[in-house]
Amino acid sequence: MNDTVTVNLLFQRYQQRLGLQWLAGRGGEQRTLRYSADTSGHSLIGYLNVIHPNRLQLLGPIELDYLNKLDVVSRQQLIEQLCAGEPAAVVIAEQQSAPDDLCDFCEKTDTPLLLSNLGSTKLMCSLRHYLDDELAEKTVVHGVFLEVHGMGVLLTGESSVGKSELALELISRNHRLIADDAPEFSRVGPDTVRGRCPEVLRDFIEVRGLGILNIRAMYGDSAIKFNKDLRLIVHLQRLAAEDLHKVDRLKGSYRKRTILDVEIPEATLPVASGRNLAVLVEAAVRDHILLRKGYNAVEAFSQRQRELIQAQTIPS
Repeated sequence: MNDTVTVNLLFQRYQQRLGLQWLAGRGGEQRTLRYSADTSGHSLIGYLNVIHPNRLQLLGPIELDYLNKLDVVSRQQLIEQLCAGEPAAVVIAEQQSAPDDLCDFCEKTDTPLLLSNLGSTKLMCSLRHYLDDELAEKTVVHGVFLEVHGMGVLLTGESSVGKSELALELISRNHRLIADDAPEFSRVGPDTVRGRCPEVLRDFIEVRGLGILNIRAMYGDSAIKFNKDLRLIVHLQRLAAEDLHKVDRLKGSYRKRTILDVEIPEATLPVASGRNLAVLVEAAVRDHILLRKGYNAVEAFSQRQRELIQAQTIPS
């Protein structure tokens, strides 16, 4: 995974959630964080360590207390070593007062110095979570990504098949838009792929004949979702009337599609005159929710048929 994130981007994206303030070293805002072979021997994030410097050096009350107990020479040497390791940033937790000499040296060396109001443990866990998300392996899949009945659903299909029009109808039925055209997916767990919208496309959808629409402005904040785990793909496919009759009427048209080495269930919906695709997508999502809970409608129907046949063949 070669994706990188700058300190400035991390600050802008998570400033409110982490309660961050920028204290010094703004000149180093383009320092980067990434997972790669050249970080061997160095942790991405951890408490103060000048022997094996972390890319994000956290200073909590314990670390600051240790720093304050050092004599002048030892203290100066530690601060110099801290900045000489060229960390991406030094982050002070729990709204602790930043020592003046640390601020001065960070400013002098363009070492980003940030302050957070979160406790040390919570800050560590939150940063790890956000960085795992930011630096995860990513891919872009053409389609429209929505939240339908609380589940992440990706609409796919060839160009002009009607994905955006279907998405607009689902939004009007109180479902939520995540990303149109180019949703970005990242693997955030062994079996979990999460999708979100690239910043430049956020809130917007393109509908043929209407052009670009701002969904947030039209339907309100509740019509937009920032990200969601991908649980189901609905593939729209044009079918002639004769081909429509060839679709398995009992089991439908289901398969698995692999995204970032994770298998995602995919249902194919034939696009034909007179079919209400919005209702069909809602039904597909509800059926998938039941499957995840252990109920299979096909098996239940088949079992009922077997029981009926068995009851009719038993002599009275």
